[in-house]
Amino acid sequence: MDAFISRKRPRFLNPNEEPKHEPSDPREDTTDTKLAILLSLFPAIKQDELLDILVSCEGSVESVVNLLSAKDLTADTSVSKKRAAVASSFGVQTSLSSHVLTAAEDGSMKHMHESGRKRIYPPPKKGKTLHLYSPEDIAAYTPCTIIHNFLPAKEADTLLLELLDESKHFSRYDFQLFNRIVHSPHTYAVYVSTPEEHRQHTSEYTHGGTYQSNVRQATPQLRSVSSQVQRIVNSEINKRIRDVYPDGKKLQYQSPKEWRPNAAFVNCYDGANESVGYHSDKLTYLGPRPVIGSLSLGVAREFRVRRIVPREDDETAEENHKADKIGPGTNSARNQTTSAARVDAQGQISIHLPHNSLLIMHAEMQEEWKHSIAPAQTISPHPISGNRRINITYRWFRDTLHPRYTPRCKCGEHTILRCAQRKHETRGRYMWMCHAGFAQGKEGCSFFQWAEFDDDGDPIWGKKVIRDEAPTLTNFSASQ
Repeated sequence: MDAFISRKRPRFLNPNEEPKHEPSDPREDTTDTKLAILLSLFPAIKQDELLDILVSCEGSVESVVNLLSAKDLTADTSVSKKRAAVASSFGVQTSLSSHVLTAAEDGSMKHMHESGRKRIYPPPKKGKTLHLYSPEDIAAYTPCTIIHNFLPAKEADTLLLELLDESKHFSRYDFQLFNRIVHSPHTYAVYVSTPEEHRQHTSEYTHGGTYQSNVRQATPQLRSVSSQVQRIVNSEINKRIRDVYPDGKKLQYQSPKEWRPNAAFVNCYDGANESVGYHSDKLTYLGPRPVIGSLSLGVAREFRVRRIVPREDDETAEENHKADKIGPGTNSARNQTTSAARVDAQGQISIHLPHNSLLIMHAEMQEEWKHSIAPAQTISPHPISGNRRINITYRWFRDTLHPRYTPRCKCGEHTILRCAQRKHETRGRYMWMCHAGFAQGKEGCSFFQWAEFDDDGDPIWGKKVIRDEAPTLTNFSASQ
């Protein structure tokens, strides 16, 4: 972020104190100066609130003055009471939208969060990072919903302790890239409900071009929490369809069925340097337009997202999904250059994920956005987990995309499902591709096949009678 984002409180001179002459850039006022000007113009508004508005206006004092002058906020005591009522809990920033005024459809000036649910907000500027904290701002700028303090405090701590103990058995996944083996910059394990599903996930489902070896049985607390996750995620899906999507209808290829988590990927980030690079989650078993519920426990970290820029709109970034999947911890110069070029072309958004927060990635997330956990310069230790963050991503593996049904490539391996993202003429189409080249010691082939789905996101073969009908995965909640 630019210099004006600094949250340092301004230092005001004592009238009897001699001002110190420090070198400064005459073309740009400091944050302290800007805040001093705004405080003199709007003395009834708190300094922290003015700083939030200044951030939302990209550091422009003129823009802040125009916004606040459009309606006399200082004379409206109800606004101050409303601000106090919606103030968020400790550690969570109050929404900028509760302070910023925008023009509503009827021409009147309203607070941003009141001016219309379907309002489209401008993306971050090129090369900039927009930091978001409040649920209102996150919902306005991204296809995500965040719920702070999701579980009762004791329940969240119990789950964290359970998974910290489990993390002793986590491992790093390895994949082949440019004829060398790359290790993931964090550890993980896959959790399923039954012994039969354990067998399937180690012998039929593949991830990263290889069969999973680190598959574990769902723990009691992980299984218990899943019912709450399922209920809230389905509620938020319905809200988004009603309030955000065109005509109040689900997106094409989005499943109309109830979201039922039947697998969970649990990740452990041990220390500030552990991370994961920009990527979209694999669609192979999730299908088009998947929804993912992500529960964060322990140390707070930054979750960064950026829109996928079509190649024609981003001449500086070449099409290379392999480079996108290398984590920052691999020290790949090529990955850093490509990722930096794309961030510079589009800008990125940073979402603060505190302990016990549930982030829901909605149906447009994986096809149209990429996300990452960025390395941190410093972190604030958590009283239970220390420097570690535990993240649970609850997923719904579709029955119609069982690996017994998916195509095999020329080299006999399972193909993966990807969405075309870079070319305008094919953007949004789905394709089956060989992924064997990512597995250790394998070359891969040139297999390619367009994937066809019905309006509900089920593959064509899902409507046919299949002789060898594959078993379905058990919903976590149903297996309690």
